[in-house]
Amino acid sequence: FPFPYTPYRIQEQFMEALYGALEAGRVGIFESPTGTGKSLSLICGALSWLRDWEEKRRQEEAQLLALGAGGQDGLTPQQARPDTAGQPDWVTAFVQKKEERDMVNRLKEEQIRRKKREDRLEKIQRNVQLKYAAKRKRCEEDEAKRLLQLSKEALSQGAGEGALDLPDHNEDELILAEYESDDEKKVVAGLEEDDDLEEEHVTKIYYCSRTHSQLSQFVHEVQKSPFGKNIRLVSLGSRQNLCVNEEVRRLGTLQLINDRCMEMQKNKHEKKSNEENEGKKRRVSHTICPFYSFEQMQFLRDEVLVEVKDIEQLVSLGRETKACPYYGSRFAIPAAQLVVLPYQMLLHEPTRNAAGIKLKDQVVIIDEAHNLTDTITCIHSAEVSGSQLCCAHSQLSQYMERYRKHLKAKNLMYIKQILYLLEQFVAMLGGNVNQNPGCQAVSQTGTVLKSINDFLFQSQIDNINLFKIQRYCEKSLISRKLLGFVERYGGPASAVKTSKENQKLAGLQDFLLTLQQGSDKEGDPPVEAEHDQLRTSSPLMQIEGFLSALTNANQDGRIILNRQGTVGQSSLKFLLLNPAVHFAKVVEECRAVIIAGGTMQPVADFREQLLYRAGVDPARIVEFSCGHVIPPENILPIILCSGPSNQQLEFTYETRDLPQMMDETGRILYNLCNVIPGGVVCFFPSYEYEKRVYGHWEKTGLLSRLAAKKKIFQEPKKANQVEQVLVEYAKCIKRCSQTGGQMTGALLLSVVGGKMSEGINFSDDLGRCVIMVGMPYPNIRSPELQEKMTWLDKTMPRAAGQAPSRVLIENLCMKAVNQSIGRAIRHQKDFASILLLDHRYTRPAIFNKLPQWIRERTQVKPAFGSAFAELRKVRTHRILCPAT
Repeated sequence: FPFPYTPYRIQEQFMEALYGALEAGRVGIFESPTGTGKSLSLICGALSWLRDWEEKRRQEEAQLLALGAGGQDGLTPQQARPDTAGQPDWVTAFVQKKEERDMVNRLKEEQIRRKKREDRLEKIQRNVQLKYAAKRKRCEEDEAKRLLQLSKEALSQGAGEGALDLPDHNEDELILAEYESDDEKKVVAGLEEDDDLEEEHVTKIYYCSRTHSQLSQFVHEVQKSPFGKNIRLVSLGSRQNLCVNEEVRRLGTLQLINDRCMEMQKNKHEKKSNEENEGKKRRVSHTICPFYSFEQMQFLRDEVLVEVKDIEQLVSLGRETKACPYYGSRFAIPAAQLVVLPYQMLLHEPTRNAAGIKLKDQVVIIDEAHNLTDTITCIHSAEVSGSQLCCAHSQLSQYMERYRKHLKAKNLMYIKQILYLLEQFVAMLGGNVNQNPGCQAVSQTGTVLKSINDFLFQSQIDNINLFKIQRYCEKSLISRKLLGFVERYGGPASAVKTSKENQKLAGLQDFLLTLQQGSDKEGDPPVEAEHDQLRTSSPLMQIEGFLSALTNANQDGRIILNRQGTVGQSSLKFLLLNPAVHFAKVVEECRAVIIAGGTMQPVADFREQLLYRAGVDPARIVEFSCGHVIPPENILPIILCSGPSNQQLEFTYETRDLPQMMDETGRILYNLCNVIPGGVVCFFPSYEYEKRVYGHWEKTGLLSRLAAKKKIFQEPKKANQVEQVLVEYAKCIKRCSQTGGQMTGALLLSVVGGKMSEGINFSDDLGRCVIMVGMPYPNIRSPELQEKMTWLDKTMPRAAGQAPSRVLIENLCMKAVNQSIGRAIRHQKDFASILLLDHRYTRPAIFNKLPQWIRERTQVKPAFGSAFAELRKVRTHRILCPAT
């Protein structure tokens, strides 16, 4: 395998296993701990396979082309001998000859298309003049528009009563747009357009990860790899990340950005019909996006294909060339060999189709996949509040009244059905759509779960075809039209009404403002703020997602009625119980699927809840887990069963709040902070428990004793404060290591499943010891979790004598533990201790769910004394041998 440096042995094993899985068309679960070079192993292993696969295809094509014309020898029996049983010999011969000719012609066409694409990209790469032709042309067009605008301004200022009657701002934008071609696809001179190129999807690898920063990091690894100069890579993202139109970006929220972008595209396509009404005053703006130019996006596509670029570089290129990176990158998908995208985009079928992603016979690699099952569940779950339901009903009612005379009978019929659905949904929450939801108290509060069928029957909507409603919403774009209607008539800008017709709509603005005021508990914000907040969401679009969820099979989901305080605060939520139904199409269509992560244990969830239920043959599944590159002495995992005063450590819901348990935890931390230098990260099961323990230590004086050894930091609940806490934590550790003295570093109190348990790098002195207080079991009183447990017990067999619900609880707990303790060891020369404070970790069912590289080095210590001695020994060894 080509590699930028001599690979570790475990990297070679990883690449060999990956290559074999791709070649055999398997579904693989790959685990490689952080710090072992997983990204580079994925890149070099997968792209080596792709290179060999393409070469093999070329050789087969050449052989078929060479031998195809000479007879059947060059073709496989299935290709050369179609089913002509029982036919006369001359018929059989004719059919065989035709099949051979068709195959040869098809291969020739593929070769021509591939050669044309390769020549085109090579020409762009070498020809600087051609490369910047589009940019120069765009600059010339911008200059012409600027001069035209200046001349108009000069005319309007210089003329008196006889001044030219110039159009207003909105019409001005339209007139400028008329200089652009509508339907013709313009291309830069020298860049031939090839429609076939647009349609052809070469064999490619789709690489998915969780966040845009992880994807950017992966792209940088590709750039540094031996494949960086030759691979055709395209990065995909949301409009929020890729839009370069500042007017649209200022809208802020993803939904509004999407709506405005779609509206601008629609305006571009409708320009011809607008020309017919040229003399009439337009009621709304028909702005088109200056970056949505086919010519410029084709140029951007070619730029992306000839040189690897991450999201930031793609956005910079879009601004520079005046081309939309969001759509330009999509034009590059068919010819790309490696497509990098967030996994929400790949796992959600409508989004996948909209982006032009075709999975048939392709390879998918899902990295950072430890939460894959939960991610699929979240993507396909939907929640709507009582406020959204009432707001959508009010908007749609007034929209229907305003345009009743212009709407055809079928439109009216569907709008009335949607209104009826909204009424019934609010009724299920115990409210009335005609009253302010913020003022309607709910008589029976609490959470109720229902099957989809029961919900449909009880809400009396079982006689409505939800599939037709869903299709109508999708085709008619009613939610976008409604958003435009609200923007026109629902905001402060429209407060001055002139015509009687518009005066009738004043109620919409008033109602929207009362909705906002009713839900605001701390006083009324300024009108402008209210309006901005209202515009940040399109309630009907959110409701469309909920309607779509109701079309799922009855056994796959549940409806949660959450009645809280007022109707506005209450909500309806669809909970997906079987995420495998949405993953099935991915594994069916793809040639191979690789699910990878730093910590994939326990893998039973992936196998049983996801892959088996998605119809994957167990023989097709392959698992690979490698050890760590660090030497065994660089990690000291300890399961501690009792504390310094011999108090048994068992942090159950019943015992963890006892004063003696909180005191014992404090004693353990105090002793560890005496011998462990640098940073210590302590994970608690929840924010509430961390707060309780912290308060108890304050009362007993232990906190001040701890603070004398290490400065104490607490994980903030707000995401925007996390970075600041981490910066201060790192500064404190660095300062203590340089100055010496009584204070030896810092202690960070964190929460499992919080902001610091995933994606944060506590390498080197930032995390010399990670402590896990108790076992972070999920809240089994949660109605959603109880329903999931009941469903699993009904639909899955018992495993090793354990009920599936019990296995689920343990797996959720240990997944969280493994993610948290994996924060410490981040590279080959790193070292750290890991303490698991609870004797229950010694149970085989729990112990075996630790990652293998941690499990095989774990020591079980019944008493604190022997554990403390081991930690002192490690510290002494590090002082004497700092280079190891």
